[in-house]
Amino acid sequence: MSQLIAAVLLACGCVSLAEVADWPPADSYVPKIGCRQSDAAERCEQIRADWTGLYADAIAGRIESQRKISFCLSTGCNEGIVVEPVLGCAWRQVIAASHNPEINDTDRTNIDRYCGPRVLDDAGRKAAGDQSQAWLALLGVTP
Repeated sequence: MSQLIAAVLLACGCVSLAEVADWPPADSYVPKIGCRQSDAAERCEQIRADWTGLYADAIAGRIESQRKISFCLSTGCNEGIVVEPVLGCAWRQVIAASHNPEINDTDRTNIDRYCGPRVLDDAGRKAAGDQSQAWLALLGVTP
């Protein structure tokens, strides 16, 4: 029900995507520790500097940003982002279901790689599927 209300509010322009509670704030994915502990401190700092813009673009439906967000949530991007494998998988499912003409074989392969049994168990895959459905609704994408 809350997703229906959110979709109606988005459709009328009453709220922006960033204001919908189902989109956590971008900084909630940034670890509290500094990048100095990373083997690639410069890359860690760069991803953190770019993160808010990437996240905003991802929730606006831009596929390249969605790819980067999903990658960082799956891998941590040199410890710049908190590793959240379920959310990384959910973003990959969003990409696959988006009907975007830019979807390619790599996107499909990444679902197998980052959503498969070597990364997520059945409960994790179910959680990712549920989350991707919620995000697809917020994005206004219908199956």
